Amino acid sequence: MTEGTTPAAARTTGDVWMAVLLVVLAVAAVWAAFAGYGPAELDRPALGESIEARSPVLTTVAVAVTTIGNTAATAVLAVLVGAFRWYRGRRADAVLAVVAMGTAALVFTTIKRVLDRPRPPVADRLVSSANESLPSGHATMSMVVVGTIVVLSWGSLGGLRRAVLVVVAAAWVGAVGATRVYLGVHWFSDVIAGWLVGAAWLAVCVVVWKRWSARAVLE
Repeated sequence: MTEGTTPAAARTTGDVWMAVLLVVLAVAAVWAAFAGYGPAELDRPALGESIEARSPVLTTVAVAVTTIGNTAATAVLAVLVGAFRWYRGRRADAVLAVVAMGTAALVFTTIKRVLDRPRPPVADRLVSSANESLPSGHATMSMVVVGTIVVLSWGSLGGLRRAVLVVVAAAWVGAVGATRVYLGVHWFSDVIAGWLVGAAWLAVCVVVWKRWSARAVLE
């Protein structure tokens, strides 16, 4: 922190740079997946290993997780979080929950339609999916909505509870993404790109939310 810079200003600058870094990583991940580099080189091996690992029990669990974590259910969760925060008088928080979710859906849908990447072969899929493959909407939305819950809960939790929340959130987001590969409806690189697109968009939304919240306090 340079002389004359307040801690709040330093944190804001750090948030902005984190958002910029994540946006760069997200763009790189989407490009690599589309071009066949990096994580995309593991696409077919990951799908093959998933097919070999399939069992009735694992498939039942995967279908349950992917259904609970689908984009519609995740959107409903965001709306419920937003409604609760609005009821508690935290209107900026409510707007973050709903707007981050809604705009994230728009972002990943736009990328899908522009790139139009095919999904894995139909014969390898255990569930149906009709739209484009890159990035994974499940991965993007789970990252944004669960990440928003972490951000909104952070200030009211102590160190141990924060750690537990982060572990549970990461486990859920990871599980949702993993089911998409296991079920054969996404390539491995689709999921990696989805996670990074979600993290980048959430970071951008958090920067705007923090500035709006700070301005509202000053007013």
